[in-house]
Amino acid sequence: MMNMNIDRHTNLFPRALAEIVESLNVQELHISLTSGLWRYETWGYPVIDAAPGAEVWAWFKPHTKNVPGNWQLLTNSLSGLLCASFNFVDHKNTISPEFSFRPRGVVDWPSVNNSFVRYASLPREIVCTENLTPFKKLLPCGSKAGLASLLNSGHIHNTKYHSIGLHLRQVCQTESCDAIALELQLAVSLVYDYALLGTKDWSFKNLFGQGLHGKCPLASNSSIYVDLSSRAWHNFGIFPEPNKIETSIRGGQVSDYAVYSIPRYFLNVHAKYDASFDLSINIPPPLHANQYLTGYGQQRGGIVTEIYNNHWNSLTVILLQNIAWFVPVYLHTLNVVSNGQVITPTVLRYGPGGQRKKPYYIEVVLKLPPRSVTTVSIDFDYVFLEWQEYPPDANHGFYIGSAVVSSFLPLAKNYTGLPQDSSTVFGSFNASRSGYLVQIRTENMVITLPTPDFSMPYNVICLACTVVALAFGPLHNITTKRLILKKKNEEKLIQRLKNRLWSSPGQLTSSVLTVQ
Repeated sequence: MMNMNIDRHTNLFPRALAEIVESLNVQELHISLTSGLWRYETWGYPVIDAAPGAEVWAWFKPHTKNVPGNWQLLTNSLSGLLCASFNFVDHKNTISPEFSFRPRGVVDWPSVNNSFVRYASLPREIVCTENLTPFKKLLPCGSKAGLASLLNSGHIHNTKYHSIGLHLRQVCQTESCDAIALELQLAVSLVYDYALLGTKDWSFKNLFGQGLHGKCPLASNSSIYVDLSSRAWHNFGIFPEPNKIETSIRGGQVSDYAVYSIPRYFLNVHAKYDASFDLSINIPPPLHANQYLTGYGQQRGGIVTEIYNNHWNSLTVILLQNIAWFVPVYLHTLNVVSNGQVITPTVLRYGPGGQRKKPYYIEVVLKLPPRSVTTVSIDFDYVFLEWQEYPPDANHGFYIGSAVVSSFLPLAKNYTGLPQDSSTVFGSFNASRSGYLVQIRTENMVITLPTPDFSMPYNVICLACTVVALAFGPLHNITTKRLILKKKNEEKLIQRLKNRLWSSPGQLTSSVLTVQ
């Protein structure tokens, strides 16, 4: 956290990021680089939600004059800062949502206008070590001490799901909020698979390849929290003994946490399960969603989003879809059906796309009936692209980003997110609220557009080269060599006789006899 004087806080706050934020009038910034898909129906809700691939959205200050220009400079700068492909973010895949992405920090609400927000995603982005290395350099102690020392790329990228995030917002320094500071949150989310680990037990050394080598000297507080709530149905022991046990009651959900204050020496927390350990069936969360394609052939298709409301009361949700310009959708085909009945959206926002200019933008506010499955569908056409616009391995298809479903849940079941007025896990203890904000990202989609036969030039080249090679040899011989008829030697017998005459008498006699 830092105040507006950058020079005084660069020992904690990365100066490279601070200069970008200050020069481009960035008020709030959220970035995520994710590999894998978060399974809401089995894992519950993550602490920080992220879409597969790369995702970035930002709010600019109200006095910013050239928001599109600043947005382009921001994405290009982030591309170099995190070694990611954010330089491919431009007007062709950027939208300005009206409801889904509201400021998470302190703002002057009368001046909030969606013309100052930008959102884009790169669903095809591959997250690798090249992204993790610059991410660790943004930390005050790098990867040498503290929790960052556990970020071993060999183990992190071998997980079922991993995501790194950078979240910047404005917060109040005092309760009266007479001073505002910038808060930077760097987050890493990992999900391991028991089948890949080969054991039910876990430890820091097993998960990260090493234990924790003390805390960062610059940290005022550094703690580890282990959720013990699953002890109710899976008995396990945790070692070493925690410093204390914290109990949190949040939205009707009771959770126990083992708290470890990170010491200066080596620490390896590990858990040992009973032999009777077995994975039980998880109860689905109150709200989750899926997305898929419909249709066949390469003429027409459809995008379908299914939203599941498992709660006993109705829920109001916001569905946001950022559809690429090469998938032209038709608003008159938008259809919302819940439990077999057509429902009318409460609010509908639609932005028509333009070929090679801007994407299609759809934002729908729906009221989901209790215990219902709501289907939102829209039709589209397949278009032809120029041959230069196809990516490598064009037959793999084109990626369509995930849909974003936002809602306020009345209870905190399967909910681990941080409250908006807090920044730490400890701040979420006993933090009951009237509602809990969740944002759900669906699956990415891969669409196969009409693709030319890119192997045809290769085949033509091979055939042409073969024909030329076969024809070149005879043509070269005919055009460069002279054909001369060789005369037959008629004096061959006479010459032989002359040669014999000059030989010895014995040889001559035998030769004459032979001639006779």
